[in-house]
Amino acid sequence: MELNDVALCLEALANPVRLQVFRTLVRSGADGLNFGQLQERIGIPRSTLAHHLNTMAQAGVLRQERDGREVFNRVDFARLQQALQFVMAECCQDNRRT
Repeated sequence: MELNDVALCLEALANPVRLQVFRTLVRSGADGLNFGQLQERIGIPRSTLAHHLNTMAQAGVLRQERDGREVFNRVDFARLQQALQFVMAECCQDNRRT
């Protein structure tokens, strides 16, 4: 994963509403939630939720998959793990003794 990709993922989560949406989707697990379920749990207007979901989907932190008339939102756990590994790979590098 490249630096710009990681920055995009982290930027998408650096908003209180999007972080709340993300946490709700993480709790739902691999099944995710459809738009209505998510709106019910978050309690924000449809247009606001749609805007935040779109931002997160474009950053790749969640996937939106259509099943008939419903759109399910699911966290892309693999991409999230890659972003966190990218950040953690540098942990303590300057403190190593040679």
